[in-house]
Amino acid sequence: MPKDLTRAARWFHALSDETRLQIIERLSDGEQCVCNLTDMLATTQSLLSFHLKTLKEAGFLTDRREGRWVYYSLNQEAIEDLERFIGSLKPRGRSLRVSLKRCD
Repeated sequence: MPKDLTRAARWFHALSDETRLQIIERLSDGEQCVCNLTDMLATTQSLLSFHLKTLKEAGFLTDRREGRWVYYSLNQEAIEDLERFIGSLKPRGRSLRVSLKRCD
């Protein structure tokens, strides 16, 4: 599988969970502390950590530590890469080509 498709598969896996999409939505407003995300999503910190790890491994999140707290934010570059990939999936011509090859 080409590198771009492997990366895209990782992205779509990370985005295939409703909780992870909620995290992305919350972080679109700006950086958030884990404690705030736990409260906003009404989830346990261990479950939230699992989802944050999945999103970070896919490249969607960056984090920084301040004292005992970890703050997460969206990785804008990864979001833009995802947008470009999705944009590349659009039909390239004005209409879809019909394959002349018959399947038997």
